[in-house]
Amino acid sequence: MMDLAFLGTATFWKYASMPFISAIIGYITNRVAIWMMFHPIEFVGVWKPFLGWQGIVPRKAAKMSAIATDTITENLIDSEEIFSRLDPDEVAEKLTGPLNEMTADLVNEVMQEHHPSVWARTPDAVRATIVARVQSAVPGAIADTVRDLRSDVNQVFDLKDMVVTNLVHHKELMNRIFLETGKEEFKFIARSGAYFGFPLGALQMVVWIFFQPWWLLPLFGMIVGWFTNWAALKMIFNPKKKYRVGPFELHGLFFKRQADVARAYGDLVANEVLAPANILQQVLKGPYSDRIFAIIAHHVGEAVDESAGPVGSFMSWTVGDVNYIRLKQTAVERLIQYTPDAQGSASPTMQEFISYTNRTMAIEQTLVERMRDLSPRKFEGMLRPAFEEDEWILIAVGAGLGLAVGVFQFMVLFGGG
Repeated sequence: MMDLAFLGTATFWKYASMPFISAIIGYITNRVAIWMMFHPIEFVGVWKPFLGWQGIVPRKAAKMSAIATDTITENLIDSEEIFSRLDPDEVAEKLTGPLNEMTADLVNEVMQEHHPSVWARTPDAVRATIVARVQSAVPGAIADTVRDLRSDVNQVFDLKDMVVTNLVHHKELMNRIFLETGKEEFKFIARSGAYFGFPLGALQMVVWIFFQPWWLLPLFGMIVGWFTNWAALKMIFNPKKKYRVGPFELHGLFFKRQADVARAYGDLVANEVLAPANILQQVLKGPYSDRIFAIIAHHVGEAVDESAGPVGSFMSWTVGDVNYIRLKQTAVERLIQYTPDAQGSASPTMQEFISYTNRTMAIEQTLVERMRDLSPRKFEGMLRPAFEEDEWILIAVGAGLGLAVGVFQFMVLFGGG
């Protein structure tokens, strides 16, 4: 046991620095542990998965996305409901403009591909008539397609596949959902390292005055790194329901912010994952695209035949009935290819349609309202999967970093003798 008379000025400041260093250790280890949860997005190292690292969330993107998908599809959004909000005639009105803009090019491209010699001999007046008749058939074909789509949307649209595909293929988007939804919780985890680290450092200082084995500072560093992560996680998700103990209100930080989290999550998911442009792409080019192709081909072909009149007879006679059917099928294929990619730019008229679907489907508003009403257990599932299964890794990383910093602290303060 040491004589307290040893405390000279330099030694005093070494001891006095311990709580502050412990607070810094807690803060840094927690910040690094959070970073390691999400980065790097792809594995970096020499021997996967042992020698190297990949962020926990990106590494488990498939499982995380499946959990997020279950939450969205089982509790927040129903495919039939959001498609039922679309009015077939209004959709036809909004899409007629952009589709008519491309009709002339579409007809010309299809005819050039299948029957270039016939098309070259076709008089300009007949070409113009064909284009005009196809344009006149567009609104009815669109409205009929939307009616079929609304009557059994699950036959042509797989919401789960869309969400999982988006999140697995765009791991940075998965990171953003967790980081933006739980940004206040992650800030708290980092700050809590300092909050808990300081009193633990004060305890470390008192113990060190009377008991000075070389391993004490590394041990306390490890304890600080472990305890601060463990305690922060407990305070974020517990208690799930609000309790009052005297003047104090006890409530898990994540649950206390349910309304704010709902707004952040609704905005991000509605605009990045369930955006109407993405839904359109999923319908036209997703796993059920053959079914939607059959529906479109049926209604477009029917409408073109009904409006073609003598022009249709002329084309059928000129290119043959079988080729005429193939020509119509190719036209539908090209029509689908003409739709803008979900990430691509759209014409002003197509932008008007996208604005209409955003407003009418009201996906963001629906997500926010229903998230606010989720039970604590279901609401916890929005963020907890990022921690729960590999929670021990986050805590172990904090402990390991704390141990390393504790060794460094001992060498700097007392390594000289």
